[in-house]
Amino acid sequence: MDGNPDRRQVRRQETVAEILAAAVRLMAQDGVAGLSLSAVARAVGMRPPSLYVYFPSKMALYDALFARGAAELHDAVRSAAVLAGDDAGPLAGLTAGAHAYVDWCMRNPVTAQLLNWRPVPGFEPSREAFAPSAAMVMDTRAQIDLAVQHGRLAPAAATDDSVLLFTSVIAGVVSQQLANEPQAPPGQGRYTRLLDPALDMWLAHHAP
Repeated sequence: MDGNPDRRQVRRQETVAEILAAAVRLMAQDGVAGLSLSAVARAVGMRPPSLYVYFPSKMALYDALFARGAAELHDAVRSAAVLAGDDAGPLAGLTAGAHAYVDWCMRNPVTAQLLNWRPVPGFEPSREAFAPSAAMVMDTRAQIDLAVQHGRLAPAAATDDSVLLFTSVIAGVVSQQLANEPQAPPGQGRYTRLLDPALDMWLAHHAP
């Protein structure tokens, strides 16, 4: 008896993962805003009413897609930043995190559109879904603060505007690449290869 709820929960999680995967495939085919709950249900072998047990609306499904993508992206950026920062300091962690952000987006272009753009009219991620994105910005700010403390960046680098500019540089590279060469391999696109020069300009602007 004690094990039944666990098995049901595992099965539910597996079904949710299957639904999310099907949704990503359909968004790649029909566009992010073209997602249809009926099509998702058919893709996973459900009748549409059964899908509502897991996602009561299309916006709820988008929210789950955003939450999963934001969490995966945050994990990728944080892992890269920590690994590089442990070896070479806060600036290395900062740039490694930026590269991880761009690489993840190029490997997950459909979800990256949902995270970086607003392709679905009327959709806004919930606070819970957006939390990993907010945490990622806080991590970036902490790395910049640490670089300032170590004398690697000028104090102005830690201002709100400078942090926003840093994130805009990275997101801008992703946006241009997705808009113009979405199929280019990571690191080989016309825009993704400009990430280092763009970061160098930001770093030079805030040199101590």
